[in-house]
Amino acid sequence: MPGENLTRLEAQERKALLDVASYEVVLDLTTGPETFGSTTTVRFSAGEGASTFIDAITKTVHSVTLNGTELDPAAVSDGVRIQLDGLADENELVVVADALYTNTGEGLHRFVDPVDDEVYLYTQFEVPDSRRMFAVFEQPDLKATFQFTVTAPDYWEVVSNSSTPEPVDVGESNFRWEFAPTPIISSYITALIAGPYSVERRELTSSSGRVIPLGVFARASLAQYLDTDYIVEKTRQGFEFYEANFDYPYPFEKYDQLFVPEFNAGAMENAGAVTFTESYVFRSKVTDAMRERRVTTILHELAHMWFGDLVTMKWWNDLWLNESFATYISTLATAEATEWVEDWTTFGALEKGWAYRQDQLPSTHPIVAEITDLEDVQVNFDGITYAKGASVIKQLVAWVGRDEFLAGVAAYFKKHEFSNTELTDLLAELETTSGRDLSSWSALWLETAGVNTLKPTFSVGEDGTYSSFSILQSATEEWPTIRPHRLGVGSYSLQDGALVRTGTFELDVDGEVTDVPQLVGTAQPDLLLLNDDDLAYAKIRLDEQSLATAIEHLGSISSPLARSLVWGSVWDSTRDAESAGRDYVRLVLGNIGAETESTTVRTVLGQLQLTASSYVAPEHRAAALEQVGDALWELAQAADAGSDNQFQFVKAFAAIAHTPGQLDTVQAVLDERIQLDGLDIDTDLGWELLIALAAGGRAGQAEIDAALASDNTATGRQSAAHAAAAIPTVEAKQAAWDSIVGSDGAANLIVRATGLGFLRTADPSLLAPFVDQYFAALTGLWESRSYAIAAGIINGFYPSPLADQALVDASKAWLDANPETPALRRLIIESVAGVERALAAQARDAQDV
Repeated sequence: MPGENLTRLEAQERKALLDVASYEVVLDLTTGPETFGSTTTVRFSAGEGASTFIDAITKTVHSVTLNGTELDPAAVSDGVRIQLDGLADENELVVVADALYTNTGEGLHRFVDPVDDEVYLYTQFEVPDSRRMFAVFEQPDLKATFQFTVTAPDYWEVVSNSSTPEPVDVGESNFRWEFAPTPIISSYITALIAGPYSVERRELTSSSGRVIPLGVFARASLAQYLDTDYIVEKTRQGFEFYEANFDYPYPFEKYDQLFVPEFNAGAMENAGAVTFTESYVFRSKVTDAMRERRVTTILHELAHMWFGDLVTMKWWNDLWLNESFATYISTLATAEATEWVEDWTTFGALEKGWAYRQDQLPSTHPIVAEITDLEDVQVNFDGITYAKGASVIKQLVAWVGRDEFLAGVAAYFKKHEFSNTELTDLLAELETTSGRDLSSWSALWLETAGVNTLKPTFSVGEDGTYSSFSILQSATEEWPTIRPHRLGVGSYSLQDGALVRTGTFELDVDGEVTDVPQLVGTAQPDLLLLNDDDLAYAKIRLDEQSLATAIEHLGSISSPLARSLVWGSVWDSTRDAESAGRDYVRLVLGNIGAETESTTVRTVLGQLQLTASSYVAPEHRAAALEQVGDALWELAQAADAGSDNQFQFVKAFAAIAHTPGQLDTVQAVLDERIQLDGLDIDTDLGWELLIALAAGGRAGQAEIDAALASDNTATGRQSAAHAAAAIPTVEAKQAAWDSIVGSDGAANLIVRATGLGFLRTADPSLLAPFVDQYFAALTGLWESRSYAIAAGIINGFYPSPLADQALVDASKAWLDANPETPALRRLIIESVAGVERALAAQARDAQDV
């Protein structure tokens, strides 16, 4: 990575010099499996005599021609940048190069399908990787038009931002596609997807009256699983919602959605050519949580066509606004325009939970982060940028009014179409439509970090009514900001075995103490819930009686959102070592069977496993893990046949099974000697059961190889890598380590799958020999691997299951000895913070006998 960084100062200086008009990019994809031909012609204006550079990560630069003058490639190119001196007012640059395919999910990714040996390509350019495909001034505020010409095998589909043209036969079974120029866009949202993809085509009519062609693409070997009609239905609903609420028609000429292999993220908002992870092509049963998440992701990327693609941030410090807006508005669209009406409950359980975790790390930062270079951007695709930002935008909408907010957004699109903006440009429009001054709001919420905690304090008279009631607000020492909050207060009482809301009201909380006169003289309910309806971004605490009620009766609360808030409150207090881990285990096992929201179930089950394995005191851990495993199997047996809960409980049981009896059950389920009504042991669930057996020492390489032979697909290979790395021997762990850390070349998702297996163990001491190896490898990994691979290894192989002081000490020793490379240090700081939190939770749990 050294040499590939770009600082904000460099970008500002280059922007001041240049005005880029157009790119013409000619690509030859027929030159072999390692490289492709890339010829770029870029036209731009500059100050007479100025000097700058263009980005081009290449294998070989054959020629560089500036305004008709041949430059010496050896003198001007270092394989990352090409130096340009003596510029004219108007310039034409031609760069002829060979570029490298990747298998890291960055640049132009090349994948060979093990099913049919066909080659599939796709691009992923955010943040700085269009320079891996063509020479480019790689920064978001140097927008231009892009015209691609592509030579590829004649039976391929070739897709870019513009509509795919009729190809020309150029002989030797190859065609050439000459795309029309794009509108003025940023380089990171350009795209190329090519290969023998299967495609289904539809169309819709925009509010402008234009017919918008739609395409849904997947690899041929996955096409049978693609539910195109449903995907298109959600897309249509999103188009209607956004065009109506943004008062601006869809800004591009077509809309393709492509499910591509070995994708690093969930999706990418390339203009008119959105790419998605293949995890959203369901070849086996998935949870309802995953189905809902796919819909929100579809609508998230569609929102970016306006917010991000039509109007784009000037620099990456406003990445948060791009992602937070799309997260907020896609949740709103999912809840109001699709059948997933409880998506705000999902938002609270998933997005807000992520935000709260991120905001309590030592690396937390203001929503408007200081982004000094590209490495800063890479590590800021985090819970602050997406989830906290979206939570705060939800508050902003409540503050200015929904109609006023959407009117301001519509005015923003019209004023800044196809250009670049900063946060102040949007706030100016919102101030105009709402009449509110947003400067103080921005300072408190966007320019400071940390999450506040709200807790009730009160006295109760002999008659059982509140004689006083206040809400206390606190902040951390590191980020001591006390903020204003608009929140609800709900009272819940037990009636015929159900917890029913008997009263609710809203109030403004500001300062460290806020009196609540509305409650004085009212009867203390069985459960009092601060932040009822989830309006505020803050951690909440339950009073002692409310917590006791929750532990016994949480599952009987009728509101899914209220249940989610209670789950979150108790989880926060457990993470903060204010309550014992075993109490959280008891809460979950006593109430999760009645939970109806799939994402809440999925989230809570993950927290349950973390608690039992890392937050319960070591002397109680074995008993807790066995209790959880046995209870999950009982829950699976008791769940409705074929239900989402049944499916999730079986998966969670397999993930934690480790005793001889539990592993016997896993084996019997896999062999179908034990059958649950409505549960199909399909391909992916079969892998999960086999991985459990491998991790428990009940299956070895022979069984893994046999399973792979029957599922020799990309997903099968990832599962096989996961299973092999989970085998509970030092030799298997070392082999997994060597295959990824000790050698370069593993594809990105194999890295991820191997890391999951490496960390999976019922005996964390197996990982102790790797602590020294881990820290010895860090600097070399960071310097020699791409960001996606380096970060994947550093996060995926950190031996967090050890959860002991020795790991903390080793981590801090490395940090003390390596003060440089802030982005790398941040990854370690975040990992060790998780271990320190586990140690504090263990100490709290040990206090309870």
